Amino acid sequence: MSVSRERADGPLHDLRVVDASTLFAGPMAAMHLGDLGADVVKVEHPRRPDPSRGHGAAKDGVNLWWKTLGRNKRTVTADLSSEGGRRVLLALAERADVLVENFRPGTLERWGLGPDVLAERNPRLVLARVSGFGQVGPYRSRPGFGTLAEAMSGFAAMTGEPDGPPTLPPFGLADGVASLATAFAIMTALHARRVTGRGQVVDVAIIEPILAMLGPQITRWDQLRTVQARTGNRSSNNAPRNTYRTRDGHWVAVSTSAHSIAERVMDLVGRPDLAAEPWFADGAQRARHADVLDEAVGGWIAQRDRAEVLAAFERAQAAVAPVYDAHDIVEDPQFRALGTVHAMDDPELGEVLVQGPLFRLSDADAVLSFTGRPPGADTDAVLSELGFTPDEVTALREQGAV
Repeated sequence: MSVSRERADGPLHDLRVVDASTLFAGPMAAMHLGDLGADVVKVEHPRRPDPSRGHGAAKDGVNLWWKTLGRNKRTVTADLSSEGGRRVLLALAERADVLVENFRPGTLERWGLGPDVLAERNPRLVLARVSGFGQVGPYRSRPGFGTLAEAMSGFAAMTGEPDGPPTLPPFGLADGVASLATAFAIMTALHARRVTGRGQVVDVAIIEPILAMLGPQITRWDQLRTVQARTGNRSSNNAPRNTYRTRDGHWVAVSTSAHSIAERVMDLVGRPDLAAEPWFADGAQRARHADVLDEAVGGWIAQRDRAEVLAAFERAQAAVAPVYDAHDIVEDPQFRALGTVHAMDDPELGEVLVQGPLFRLSDADAVLSFTGRPPGADTDAVLSELGFTPDEVTALREQGAV
């Protein structure tokens, strides 16, 4: 799958998506769909746009995160709590395939925009509702963010050093995982629509998708009444598995999930005697001997520069990777071969590098047409497409509805 600048080339070019969500799972799900060609219209409050526009680093007052998160999205402003804003959203929903929202449960209903109203206007609409805790249950009305999901899912409890506190990720992990689940759920609902002719409601609770990524912790508790302890960079399933510092001050990560790889690593570092130990044949047993294995591997790596370490591991067909930062990613030949990083033209920043779509298709193009736009940049054009006259748009502006 190559990357195209033309909207019609994307495999989802026939989908119309309304993104009425903020911070971050909903907008990221809509971004994934837009990357594959969907026509995405971003709806924001006229006076309180998506707060993600103010998150993270900025250059000369220009937010950088939004350039990626808002890419391929035409932007419209509408106060959905007002009658005029309600008219705008209903007009968008009537011609849309998908509407993504992440207001607190009950908010759309209070505005007269609940699933029943939307389905009456457009029975084929897929309404994706993303919230911290889902549409039902005792926590449904609580404010919900990815950080809370990272805590409640078990992720924080199992992350960090054994003698340290539970550790949260320095980025929106739970939101990112939830965005993938939302996009998957949307495509599932659209596939079902081909049979039923009807849309449906997608309910994504951010606390759930990340939990599904964390392995069999629920089954382990059910069957053994034990929980996974914090192990730092080590694994309770195999060893050696850690990050190790090279002689020239770099870090590399080693994984030995497969027994054959573990044997190759120990041969490489000159300790085949450890691979001959009875306990070495079992990953969990190796994990219990992580101290001696880390000493052997870490000591060997510490005596060599990173380039030598990587070359030796490659010759031995053992699993190793350098610990990268963003600069390394941009320069790496494998990421270049995959086309992971793309250069886009931006009216405020000039050429800007962004990470591309998540995967490649052999017979279809992804679409990166434009970077994130200012709030309401396309309001007039989109409302005109919906049949609003210039006088009606002026009136909505005077009312503060757009």
